[in-house]
Amino acid sequence: MKVYGFLKDVLGANRVTSARRKLIESGSPENIYKDHIKEVANELHPKATHVVVVKTEDVSPTARRFTFEACEGDKLPPFQAGQYCSLDLQIGETITTRPYSISSAPFEARTGEHPFFQLTVRNGKPDTGFASNWLYANVKEGDTFTAHLPFGEFYYEPLRDAKNVVALAGGSGITPFYSMAKEIEYGTLDMNLTILYGSVSTKDIILEKQLKAIKSDRVKFVNVISGEEDYAGEKGFLSRDIIKKYSKEDTTYFVCGPLPMYHFVRGELDALNVPARRIRMEVFGAPRDVTSAEGYPKDFEPKKFRLTVLRGIQEDVIEADSREPIMVALERAGIKNNSRCRSGACGFCRTELKEGDVFVAPEGDGRRRADRQFGYIHACSTWPLSDCTIRIPIL
Repeated sequence: MKVYGFLKDVLGANRVTSARRKLIESGSPENIYKDHIKEVANELHPKATHVVVVKTEDVSPTARRFTFEACEGDKLPPFQAGQYCSLDLQIGETITTRPYSISSAPFEARTGEHPFFQLTVRNGKPDTGFASNWLYANVKEGDTFTAHLPFGEFYYEPLRDAKNVVALAGGSGITPFYSMAKEIEYGTLDMNLTILYGSVSTKDIILEKQLKAIKSDRVKFVNVISGEEDYAGEKGFLSRDIIKKYSKEDTTYFVCGPLPMYHFVRGELDALNVPARRIRMEVFGAPRDVTSAEGYPKDFEPKKFRLTVLRGIQEDVIEADSREPIMVALERAGIKNNSRCRSGACGFCRTELKEGDVFVAPEGDGRRRADRQFGYIHACSTWPLSDCTIRIPIL
């Protein structure tokens, strides 16, 4: 390094600063910097996607399929067959979210002039299916929603799963398997899929017409009917005998349906000595009757409690029912807290429990070990057993 002298070297910083300023002044005022990695990340995992309903159609006497396209300025993110979408909903005064498996195939969201995705919603019985019933009865073409997708790990992974997959479905749990079947037919999902679909009656089988129209020798669709003795095909429930009949030596089992079906099917798979690594399960929603959940305090009478909600310096006191998850209490009070899966798995509704006793459903306890130790809960799968104080993020 050349030394010019003390003063010249010290004053050299001024010359550098002056030259730097001239370069800045000669530059364009337009910001031309682009973070390409961030752009790709935002395209794959946008915080929200604004969508519009372009078509509604009945796919059974009790189920309706909604087709969504991205609103102008938005783009549908890619997803895998079996993943789900969470919709932001306002139903009366209640602001809530609900997850629904995407029933269309991934290729349909990335090809053609009008890429789209579809959700298939079943109309529930009276006093059940609060959001699903509202969607079924009220949504029409032209309605817009804020959607969050994709989420979930209920998809085929060739490094983990066997080439042969037996799907065990019940009710609206058929929807992710229709997505898989369509993707197999298109040629971009390399697996063999046998769908065993348990229904009560042949008169109400969701997406039956569409599933039977799949043209691929790698997809097999079998109805299992429990409520018709004279049915000519497979009858009864998704028992170990039926499962074994349609299984090959090396098979992965995907299970999607209502919670009671999970309990039954899991017992049947255990009886067949199926290893845990060969069982994949997807379930949405908290138990309808938490008092029947494993570990719930015996003889605990339903009560209403005070729930103190801390957000920054703000403090609200609301009512919480012991028969409903804490997330529902927040929504009824109009207090926003992130939620996606509503099953305790994703962690978006992670909440700090400051005081109080709660019950966490074993099937919905997706907390990390550290969160269990330091008093964090997932509000969608936690029920109050006393007055409680919680802290949630400011949204």
